[in-house]
Amino acid sequence: MNIFDFLFENTSELEKNLILGTGESMSFKSIFEASNKIASYLEVKIGQHQKVLLIAPNSLFSVIAYLGILKSGNICVPLNPGIETEIFEFISQKTDPGIVFFSENVRGRLRPTVDCITEKKLDEIIYSAGPVQSTLTEFDGESIAEIIFTSGSTAFPKGVMLSHNNIIANTESIIEYLKLSPTDIMMVVLPFFYCYGLSLLHTHIRVGASLVLNNNFIFLGSTINDLNKYGCTGFAGVPSHFQILLRKSDLFKNTKFPALRYVTQAGGKLYNTFITEFTKSFPKVQFFVMYGQTEATARLSYLPPEILTRKLGSLGKGIPGVELKVVDDQGRVIKPGETGEILARGKNVMVGYLEDREQTAATIRDGWLYTGDMATVDEEGYIYLTARKKEIIKVGGYRISPKEIEEVIVMVTGVIDCTVKAIYDELLGEAIQATVVVSERGRKITGEEIRQYCATKLSGYKVPGNIVFEESMSVSPSGKKIK
Repeated sequence: MNIFDFLFENTSELEKNLILGTGESMSFKSIFEASNKIASYLEVKIGQHQKVLLIAPNSLFSVIAYLGILKSGNICVPLNPGIETEIFEFISQKTDPGIVFFSENVRGRLRPTVDCITEKKLDEIIYSAGPVQSTLTEFDGESIAEIIFTSGSTAFPKGVMLSHNNIIANTESIIEYLKLSPTDIMMVVLPFFYCYGLSLLHTHIRVGASLVLNNNFIFLGSTINDLNKYGCTGFAGVPSHFQILLRKSDLFKNTKFPALRYVTQAGGKLYNTFITEFTKSFPKVQFFVMYGQTEATARLSYLPPEILTRKLGSLGKGIPGVELKVVDDQGRVIKPGETGEILARGKNVMVGYLEDREQTAATIRDGWLYTGDMATVDEEGYIYLTARKKEIIKVGGYRISPKEIEEVIVMVTGVIDCTVKAIYDELLGEAIQATVVVSERGRKITGEEIRQYCATKLSGYKVPGNIVFEESMSVSPSGKKIK
């Protein structure tokens, strides 16, 4: 089944708005029809199974283009509108796109050499007298729907190939555990070139719920106002979003959100102290801790809000339809207290990496996705993330997880964020450095104060010897922290 047909199976005739906002708004029915016009155009222009780049901020343009590409049987490659020229050229060469959907201002910067569709051209297609319905009928759900490029250990990103069935499986699972309904309204601050952001689009179209697009999270006041203005029942963010909301100012914690039913957090581990701070400030709002990877379409696990306090720090268990296990170097399932790598199996696991059989074979073995994330488990089978394999610091024979130290430092009043990494040391080989971001409105914090606080919570060899202060967090376009 084509993911487009699945998403609109019960919502294609809805007159209610899928996209809400003062700048742009459009109904389910209108978006369904507009996307079909784009699909019909693409079928005539380039046929099927061609790669189509989409480079634009979250907007009606990007939503209609994305859905139209999927419906046409072509492969969507969504990219960051702030993409560097070198990376754009690399991806263009690797994908050889048949056409590119460009936001006008991005097109002028990157100057593509292939056919382009900008906002003006898209409107011309939608309002033309051409075919209004895609002719695509029989369809193989195992065919590639999209390729999402994600940064890795190499200089250039890897293309994660996701099928229509991958997206359908993950969408069904997320809807089930979040209990989404047509009455939900999601505030979207996550970009649609990021799998977490796309999952919001997929799930809300499927259930007939609405989205409020917000590309200006940096302006906290307007974001907070819009949560109430549009009666948002949900908010989704990566750790930096919650850290900024809770510590950048007092406005968020001092505002009431009567419509807010739940929030979801993924894209990295949010420190326990921030989770506790949020739940104390908003005890009636359900807080879903989630874990996932692009290679798994979006989600792999979640922690039910009702056991959040009891299992604080856990990423939970596998979402419906996903099996997780943690194994040691010999592939044996670990016992509570031991550490191993998280493996996942389910219909949401990617087809593979674009033109990289070797890396695909190393990542998917015997049907299991090797995530590269290290974790422990408790007696009830709940999983606790410790670190990425490549993040482990070795100091004088000790193996140290940076996350353990970061968890302690962010407990210091006035600290917004902390990043711990290894630096070269002549004696020990590696030493610990902590880069700390503090609130501008807070008191002055010294490196010695942080070291003393760490010494009360950590073994001596885990106390960072080098403390560096920064004025702001370094985050990627998706909001994830850059290390």
